[in-house]
Amino acid sequence: MKTSITTLALALLTAAGILSNNTDAQAQNRVRTGIKGGLSASTLQFNEVDFSNRKERIGFHAGVFTQIPVGSAFAIQPELLYVNKGASTDYRALGQNGEASFNLNYVDLPVLATFKLGNAVELQAGPYAGYLLNSGFSTTGAVNTGLSLGTDQFNRVDYGLAGGLNVYFGQVLLGVRYTQGLQQIANTTASRAIFDNAKNGVGLLSVGYSFN
Repeated sequence: MKTSITTLALALLTAAGILSNNTDAQAQNRVRTGIKGGLSASTLQFNEVDFSNRKERIGFHAGVFTQIPVGSAFAIQPELLYVNKGASTDYRALGQNGEASFNLNYVDLPVLATFKLGNAVELQAGPYAGYLLNSGFSTTGAVNTGLSLGTDQFNRVDYGLAGGLNVYFGQVLLGVRYTQGLQQIANTTASRAIFDNAKNGVGLLSVGYSFN
């Protein structure tokens, strides 16, 4: 009888282990679709203009994602995100101090290779393409610069590389990511005089929810 109980206990433990492994495997092989959003901290490389104390533009991003499994430890994740980009800076001109803000707002489409470290942690890397929706320039200083930088002063299409880390707590995710543009943002003589060969660089801190 003792031998039978021991054998049954071992069988139950084995079955529980198999069930747990199967549950993890099923979770890792499941399509994930959800929403995400959070903070963006963006910067631009300024040349040819005496901007001091350059600062990031703090904005936001929001959008949707779908994760398509390719095996138990790998997936492809396309996303569609609205992202604030640009930069701000303190400046001094004609004896006056001020702050200038360059605002560029994009719709980005990243397509990321996703490497799963278990069912909770993911490493991601891949390309992105972006489309410029609108742009703006503002200043809080007393000096009226007369600077006008409309959307037609910038390349509509942006592209580059992205990489980051996601951690899941059940269906809730926390993520960090950095995207580096490879396309120069300026496309006219006027905008190049300020930005030269500047490219977008954005850090993202995200909170999301997976519906499944």
